[in-house]
Amino acid sequence: MFIVGVTGGIATGKSTVCDVFREYGIPVIDADVAARKVVEPGRKAWRLIKKEFGDAVFHKDGQLNREILGEIIFDSVEKRRKLNEITHPEIYSEMFWAAVKCFFQGHQFIVMDLPLLFESGSMLDYLYKIIVVTCEEDLQLQRLMERNSMSESKAKKRISAQMSLERKCEQAHFVVENSGTIQDTREQVLQILYILRSYKAHWKLRAVAGLCCTGLVSFLIWIGFKFLYSQQSAVPRRR
Repeated sequence: MFIVGVTGGIATGKSTVCDVFREYGIPVIDADVAARKVVEPGRKAWRLIKKEFGDAVFHKDGQLNREILGEIIFDSVEKRRKLNEITHPEIYSEMFWAAVKCFFQGHQFIVMDLPLLFESGSMLDYLYKIIVVTCEEDLQLQRLMERNSMSESKAKKRISAQMSLERKCEQAHFVVENSGTIQDTREQVLQILYILRSYKAHWKLRAVAGLCCTGLVSFLIWIGFKFLYSQQSAVPRRR
């Protein structure tokens, strides 16, 4: 099984692209979904956020107030860095175990929706291919303002906090231009899906995994025989 990363700028349409993959039976592991899980009340990241940012970033019921926390971190590079240090290890742990489950289910490849792939750099070494979803800058701004009911100044601040779309596209294996119709975007994704399904990398990875499992089983059997032999040797013989 190999991993394909989907990234891009905020409000460029990553979810639209991932929905096409889901429609064709490709598992999608969403970093945003994992991020919501790791900050549930009582979990490690939740406790660390509470310690670092205080009660002001939580609702009365203990749930994280994302809007207030967002205003804090997008006004401060240092605060944003601190939040990433708290949440990213937990997020990637969630995604890792989800990927392991997909591996044992026999999937050829999976997709990971990673909004901050290039900004964090943590997952780059684990991805076989990278898809960047992009769109025209004015359209990105408009979508973000409408989607989040956000002022233009706040939306621009959110966009500028991320790496530029141009730099992301330079590092991509595939680029999906999402400024047109949904059908146009869909056709681009299906072309990429066709190419990905032609790759044979998953067989190499499964062969390596199979050899490792065989070696582990053989080692355990050897240990078992050694243990039984030692137990038998320890039993005193009758004269």
